[in-house]
Parts: sequence; structure tokens; C-alpha cells
Amino acid sequence: MGHSPVSDVAESCVSMTGRRRTHSTVLPRTTRPFTRAAKAAAATVACASLAAGCGIIPGATGGSGDDPVTVMTWAPIDTTATNKPGMPAFAQAYARWINAHGGINGRTLKVLTCNEHNDSVGAAQCARRAVDEHAVAVVGSYSQYSDSYFPPLESAGIPYIGGYGVTTAEFTSPLSYPVNGGQPVLLAGLGRELAERCGRVALVRPDTIAGDELPPLLDAGLKAGAHPDASDLLAEEDATEYETPTRQALEHAARDSGRKGCVVPALGDRTGTFMDSFRRARDGFPAVGAATVMGSVDQTAVDASGGQSGPYEGSYITGWYPVSTDPRWDGMKQVISQQAFTDNRIDPADAGVQTTWIAYTVFRKIVESLGDGEVTAAGVRHALDDGVSVSTGGLTPPLRWEFEGKLAAVGFPRLVNTDVTLQVVRDGRLVAARKGFIDVTQTLKNADLN
Repeated sequence: MGHSPVSDVAESCVSMTGRRRTHSTVLPRTTRPFTRAAKAAAATVACASLAAGCGIIPGATGGSGDDPVTVMTWAPIDTTATNKPGMPAFAQAYARWINAHGGINGRTLKVLTCNEHNDSVGAAQCARRAVDEHAVAVVGSYSQYSDSYFPPLESAGIPYIGGYGVTTAEFTSPLSYPVNGGQPVLLAGLGRELAERCGRVALVRPDTIAGDELPPLLDAGLKAGAHPDASDLLAEEDATEYETPTRQALEHAARDSGRKGCVVPALGDRTGTFMDSFRRARDGFPAVGAATVMGSVDQTAVDASGGQSGPYEGSYITGWYPVSTDPRWDGMKQVISQQAFTDNRIDPADAGVQTTWIAYTVFRKIVESLGDGEVTAAGVRHALDDGVSVSTGGLTPPLRWEFEGKLAAVGFPRLVNTDVTLQVVRDGRLVAARKGFIDVTQTLKNADLN
């Protein structure tokens, strides 16, 4: 018998799994993640309808009166891959700060934190705990396992505000409210810049499903500058050394003898490990430099690698927000100074901490817009869906979410912030390379992502 529409939707509600490769090689472009993302977006809406029909009441969480407003922030901590301990640590500091100043509309903010351990089981456990403890939102969090955490959140109607932007699902799920453009805008923006500055470009990225999504994005920016696609090189996400992919990247980037080649590592926390190998191997390739994206590199990483004498000197880096020395971050730094001055997990230059600050800024303004009424997940979600525009003090453009956003046609219906900043490591310091923001909306619209 054939599948019915209902059974097809039910199958779509089951989280998808991917595979890992174990070799390092050059791959042709993959289109798998983007076609899947578009289908997943439609399936999510249908799943929400099925849940309602089965008696699951989305948004039946929260409290009223003087009850605390409960939220959750999660991130991987003490793992062998990407770690973001500053995000939950800052969330707790923010709760102490906001409660010391009267709470939100007089309500106490209760922040639950969860270590998702950088695995699918941990991500699902964090999401189920958010449901069990009646969180009205998950705010300012990091996880690459969206197939594990979105289904529990969607079943309970809990909004996901200000994820780090590491997965495509964060830009497709109707319950996701991203505050930055994630890897799509960073790589598209970086490609645009490198098209003007580099000869051959080699991308080194994780051998994961999330990593599969990166090459078409960088290539979109390169194409905007009439530049050839980057070489696509795979590396293990949790490797302890990168000698083989480093040499491959240098060899590919050096092929254009007329222009300086560029190597782009996009390996998250392992970018520093890659750059150790890059520093040792680049002596034989003097005409090759490096460039990368925020989240893979910040000022702490530049300092740890040797500052002005390190491998990042002269590298261009695209970010979501202004540099950390910009006065627009003074509010965040005040929270850290008053509530977490001695907490070395919290670095104001870390893009994860910055994202968490912006996410809680959004959440606070949404709750304030609800007035004295009951605060529930459904109420928070409806306020976000009603088209309210949220200002973040110039750290992002005004944020306003619509399900069918301007990039829906290329598989990112929830991507509302398409601005990036261009930074450069100069004299060992990460500084602005260009004033203001760069809008990459048109670059992504023209990308071959489907």
C-alpha cells in the first residue's frame, strides 16, 4: 500500500540522522542539507497541527501572578569538540542581574541550564527537561543536534530564541527565533570579501552533516565576486592534529601563482588546533594566508596563538556583531561586572556570550510587552509571531520574525538578520576592517542552495 499524506507527515516528524565520513578529501558540492531543510520546514508545520489534533496543547506552560518566569539555556561543556560554557554561565549572571533590578515586570527570572554534551542524546534530554520544568522559552543556546531538541520543543510549543545559528533547522522551524544569520551569512559575507582579495580558496570544515552545509554558502559569496568555488576539504570534528588537511589546503590555495591564496578553517573550537598545524606547515607556502568566521576565532584565540606574531595576523574574519570594544556592548559588560566579574567562563568577546545577551534582551522585551498577564510559552510565542519589532541597541538590525521571510525561497524562512561585520587581526588585535554592517541578502538569494 502507498503512504497516505498523514503517514508521510508522521514520518517527517521523526528526526533525521546523518552519517560521518572518516577520510579527508575534496568533495563536489552537496545539496542534500538544503533540500531536506525546505521539506523539514513544511513538515514541522504539519506536525504542529497533528500534535494539536492528538490533544497536545502547545504552550501549556508557564506561570501567573508572582510565579517565576522559567527559561532554559543549554550548551556543550567539557567535551572533546565545541564547548560554549560561557553561554549558560552568562544566562545565570543575567538572571541575577535582572532580579537584582526588580525582575521582568516585577517577575523573578529563573534560568535553568543544561550541558547538552555535544551529542544528540544530551540535546534531547535538555529539551525534555525544559518541557518537564515548564520553561516558557529556551534562550541563547548552542547545539548542533536540532533533530533531537526541536521535536520536544515543538510538541510543547516552547519557542527557541537566539540559538547560536549552527544548524539549518534554526532557520526553518516556526518555533525558532534566531537573532543572527548563523553560518549562512558569515560564510556568504566572507566569500564576498575573499573574492576581491584572494586567488584560490580552500575551505577546511568538519566531516559532519552540519559541515556539509558550509561549502555552498562560502561559494555563494565567491560567486558574487566572479570567483571560482573553494576547494572543499574534510577534517574530523574532534581531531587532535590536522597535518593532512592543512597540507592539502595549502597545496590547493597555492595553485594560483598570480594572487595570494587563502585557507578558510571553519572548525569551531578545533580551528585553533588546525592553526597550530597551519603555522608549522605554511613556511613552504609564503603566498598563502588564512581567513575564517566568528565562532571559529575570537580575541582569546588570537591571543592564545601568539597575537601579533601568530598565524591569524592579517586574517579577515566575518562576524555577526560589532567588535567587542564597541560601546554598544556596555550593557552586557555591566551585567558581567556586577554579577560575574570573577567567572572566567564568561568572555565578553565570545560570540556565544554575545548571542546570549542579545537573546535575553529580546526575551525581556517580549515579556515586558505582555504586561501584567500570565507568561506562558504560548504567550511568548504569540507575541513574537505578532510582528513585534525588537531593538537590540544597534548590535543587530531591528528583529522581526515572519515564517515566510525574505530568504524562504532558498530554504531559510526564519533568517531575519542578514547583516555581517568584517573584522581583521591587526597588530594582534581583532578590529573593525570596515565600518558598519554588510547585508548579504542578495548574495544568499542568488546562491545555489536547493
